[in-house]
This record gives sequence, structure tokens and C-alpha cells, in this order.
Amino acid sequence: MSTILVVTTSVPSYEVSGRRTGLWLGELTHFVDVVEAAGHATVIASIDGGFVPIDPESLSHEVLAQGGTRARYDDPAFMDRVRNTVSLKDVDVADFDAIYLTGGHGVMFDFPTDERLAVLLREFDGAGKIVSAVCHGTAGLLGATRADGAPLIADRRIAGFSWNEEVLAGLDAIVPFNLEERIAALGATYVQADEAWAPFAVTDGTVVTGQNPASAHPVAEGVVALLAAR
Repeated sequence: MSTILVVTTSVPSYEVSGRRTGLWLGELTHFVDVVEAAGHATVIASIDGGFVPIDPESLSHEVLAQGGTRARYDDPAFMDRVRNTVSLKDVDVADFDAIYLTGGHGVMFDFPTDERLAVLLREFDGAGKIVSAVCHGTAGLLGATRADGAPLIADRRIAGFSWNEEVLAGLDAIVPFNLEERIAALGATYVQADEAWAPFAVTDGTVVTGQNPASAHPVAEGVVALLAAR
């Protein structure tokens, strides 16, 4: 059995509009469901530790009905894990075999600039451990470098929430940056599905990334496959 560090945001709202955001719950639950069913353990952490704000749109009846998220939301024991997360400052890479960065727009405001997250990602990558992210969670990879100082995602194929999907969601005016452009600017090859909102994940070496909320499941499958090959 392997242990996977699952990282969530601590930001509850957009800086420009004040509109509520946070973790997209399904991007946590879908991943956890797959890896735990495969026999692996997960530890949920956040930038600041403690309570994790959840994007209210991810709690709509329609969204909760997708992929078993409702069962997790209705499970007090699981939701207690979301309310009482470990702080990244208390995390030791030696205790984990992989790291997974969840999404939700909140991550755009704390993941890219968090120094502790950047250090952890460099240590995971340097040790040859699995680094994974989904949707806006890929923004957490933007601030990370390899041991030689090069961007962690340079020369790798990377997926993340597309600008087209941002526009379709009507949020392009309030997000702090274009994730798709930032990925390419760091020397990565941005890749995406042929259609918006379609599940899509890519594995490049020990890095697994997914495009949108529907991609948490295939990202988890990619992580499970890499762990099984060890």
C-alpha cells in the first residue's frame, strides 16, 4: 500500500469580485475513491491546514450526483477530514509516495505562490515520486522548480483547465491569469481534449495531469498505474 498526499486550497473567494470559491469537491472525492479502492491511503492537507472552503457550485444537486460525490458529502467521517486538514508545513515527503493537487478556482490564489508547496513538489520530483494535479490544481506546478532550477513542468506534456473552458464557464474576467498560457510559457507542452469538459489526463514520466473536473478519475487511474509499476 502506498500513501498519497492530497493537497487542497485554503482560499474561499475570488480576489477581484469576492465571489465564493474554494475546493471543487468532486476533484477530491473522485480521486480518493479510485486510489483508495486500489488499496492506497490518502492524507488530505491544505495550504494553511484546518477547514477547507468548498466552492458552492460544486455542491449543487446536479454536480453532487456525479461519480459518487454525494455519498462522500453525506459521510460525516469523510467531511471531518475536509474540515480538519493537515497543514503543508507539517508534511514530510518521506511519508508519501505521491502527491495530488486538487482544483477549484481557490487554488489559483494560493497554490502558485506558496513556498512550502513549491519545496514539496521539488522534493517529490527529485525523489522520483509521483506528482499529479487536476484542472486548476495544475496551477500549483507553476511555482515549482526541479533541483537544477528549471521549471518543474518544462519539456513535459501538461494538462489543465483550458482557457476555452474558462470562457465557457463565464469566469475569464475574474480569474487572476490564463492557466493554459502560463503552462506553455514555462516550456511545457499544453495538451487538452478535443472537446471542452471531456475527461482527459496525460502521463509524462512520473507526472500525471488532468484537464477539468471530469478528469479527476482518469488522473487517479494514471497514478494507480504508476504505483502498480513500482
